[in-house]
Amino acid sequence: MERYFDNAATTKICREASDAMIDALENYYGNPSSTHKVGRIAKEKLEECRLTVAKALSARPEEIVFTSCGTESDNTAIIMGAELNKRKGKHIISSSVEHDAVGKSLDELEKRGFTVTRLTPDQTGRIPVEAVLDALREDTALISLMLVNNETGAVTDIAEISKKVKAIDPGILIHTDAVQGFKKVPFDLKKCPIDMASLSGHKIHAVKGIGALYVRNGVKLKPLIVGGGQESGRRSGTESLPQIAAFAAACRVDPEIEKIAEIKEYLISEFSEKIPEITYIETDAPHILSISMPGYRSEVLMNFLEMKDIFVSKSSACKQGKRSRVLEQLGLKNEVIDGALRIGISRFNTIDDADALVSALIEARKLAHR
Repeated sequence: MERYFDNAATTKICREASDAMIDALENYYGNPSSTHKVGRIAKEKLEECRLTVAKALSARPEEIVFTSCGTESDNTAIIMGAELNKRKGKHIISSSVEHDAVGKSLDELEKRGFTVTRLTPDQTGRIPVEAVLDALREDTALISLMLVNNETGAVTDIAEISKKVKAIDPGILIHTDAVQGFKKVPFDLKKCPIDMASLSGHKIHAVKGIGALYVRNGVKLKPLIVGGGQESGRRSGTESLPQIAAFAAACRVDPEIEKIAEIKEYLISEFSEKIPEITYIETDAPHILSISMPGYRSEVLMNFLEMKDIFVSKSSACKQGKRSRVLEQLGLKNEVIDGALRIGISRFNTIDDADALVSALIEARKLAHR
């Protein structure tokens, strides 16, 4: 029986999203830009989906731009946001533990003459509010910090950061990579005065290949992708309505956060009792548990678990097997990093799945001690 615990990398599509996608494929096949009846019907469906995603964020529908993925959303927000605000200055604040979609966008901006301050997280993996405020300069034009770290589950207080930064300098653009936090931790844009936020469908049981970028009304980003002027001129390319419909459907589904959090706490309790040498990073995100078995290499443990149809990861899937830079930035010992596993929990997981994972790691430890 398959036990899938790599939900921080991608989630299984839910039935609601699958049904919505098939419905759009069969019944809303027109081009939303076409002016005839079939196109208009598709356009109406597109805007219905936009409204659904906006409601999930407490945003306005016109503030939602559909993209191909979280990476495109990050690239657009950071590169085009910096270019938009460069008259104010060319200083950017971010962190040393961002996803590569952010980090490499910042690298590109440095080549264009921007200066980037990359803040170091505290021992919990969060970026402290005061660290952001201390890094502010008169020429700071953009701040980009992730809501939930995709490897550790550390939650940065984006709402408090944005409130305090805007009180000091309302001209600074603030972006958050909310890909890992959307539908997992509280994130209400009425209480969080940011300018841009990146989302991804396949992290919330929709399909791969669809994302969104929240852009606050009044922020006039130039498009990263140009062409036919779709998405009100903000992102060209014919909208993929079936994927958008799946994304919207997934936004309407209860993520069952309490259940997910209970499984995480159960795992921590079982590990503490039955495999006391396991260490873990205490974080607030309910769906990510980063653990380590010092003395056991991640790859070996992953291969052993895979033989039992249990699937976890050692870090972000985008690292493609490379050593975790995020865990290095937390100052963890090499032996802890080398034995790290990331457990990503979803509403489809069960306590039985958790028991299977614990039992398998107990067996792996016994085999290693023979």
